[in-house]
Amino acid sequence: MATNLKGRDIISIKELSKEEILAILKNAYDLKKSPKPKLLDGYVMGSCFFEPSTRTRLSFETAMQRLGGRVVGFADPSVTSSKKGETLYDGMKIIGQYVDAIAMRHPLDGSARRAAEATDKPILNGGDGANQHPTQTLLDLFTIKECQKKLEGLDIAMVGDLKYGRTTHSLAQALTHFGARLYFVAPDSLQMPSYICDELAEKKIKFSLHSKIEEVINKVDILYMTRIQGERFADPMEYEKIKNVFVLNAKMLEKSRANMKVLHPLPRVGEIETNVDTTKHAYYFEQAENGLYARQALLAMVLGKIK
Repeated sequence: MATNLKGRDIISIKELSKEEILAILKNAYDLKKSPKPKLLDGYVMGSCFFEPSTRTRLSFETAMQRLGGRVVGFADPSVTSSKKGETLYDGMKIIGQYVDAIAMRHPLDGSARRAAEATDKPILNGGDGANQHPTQTLLDLFTIKECQKKLEGLDIAMVGDLKYGRTTHSLAQALTHFGARLYFVAPDSLQMPSYICDELAEKKIKFSLHSKIEEVINKVDILYMTRIQGERFADPMEYEKIKNVFVLNAKMLEKSRANMKVLHPLPRVGEIETNVDTTKHAYYFEQAENGLYARQALLAMVLGKIK
C-alpha cells in the first residue's frame, strides 16, 4: 500500500485518503502485535495540552515512549507563556524548534491549523474545540475493525452530543469511505451539524435522525455513545436540562445483535451505567487501549520511520 505521511500534519480526518487511513490501521495492528521499543529512539515529541485530557495525552506520551522516543511538554497552559499573553502561533513556532513532532489539544476551533502554520514540524491534532479529533477517529476505526472484523457496510449509531462532539464529526466523515449506514440519536438542540449531514448526503451515505436509543439499538453493529459536554454550554441551565437525556443500561441491550459493541470516547459521566461493563457488548475500555497503537502508528509514520 503506497502511502507516505512523513512530515505531514494530521489536522482533520478529511485530509486523509481511504488508502492512508487503511495504512495507518495496518501499522497500528502490526505495532499492537509486534512492539518496536527502539523505533523512535532519539526523537522528541512535544505534548502541548491547552485543555484537560486523560486518554489522548497519556496515550500519545506512552506511544512515544514505548517506541523509544522522549516527551517534553505541559498539561496545564497556566504554566506556559500563554499566561503572559504569548500567541499560539509564537508558542508553537518556538516549541517546533525543540522537538520533532507536536501532539496538541486546544479549546479553540481551528487552533491546530494555526499551529501548523507556525512550524514545519508535524502537528497531530488531539482535539481543537468542537471541530475535529482525527486521532480519536483512527483509534475508533481500528477498534471497529478489530471487533467487527471489517469496516465496510456496517450499521452504526452515534448517541448524545453530536453538535459539539468533535469525535462524532470526524468519525462520520471517515465512515463515508466505508459505506456505513448511520443513525444519529440526539436532542434537536444537539443534533449532527447540517454541514456534516450535507457532506453525507452528497456522498450518498444513508443516515437518519432519532430522539431515542430504543429506536436504533436493535438495528446496529456499533452503538457509539458520547457524553453531553457541559463545558461547551454557555448556559449551565440548558446543560442541566439535557445532561441525562440518554442513559444506556444492560437491560436495553437484551435484544441487540449478538455482534453489537458499545463504544465511547470517554470519559463517561453517567450515560453508560456500570452494569453494561460486564456484558459482551461493552468494548470501550479496549477502545481506549487502542489509542496507544493508533498513535504509535501515526507518530512513526509522520516521522518517516514506517510507511
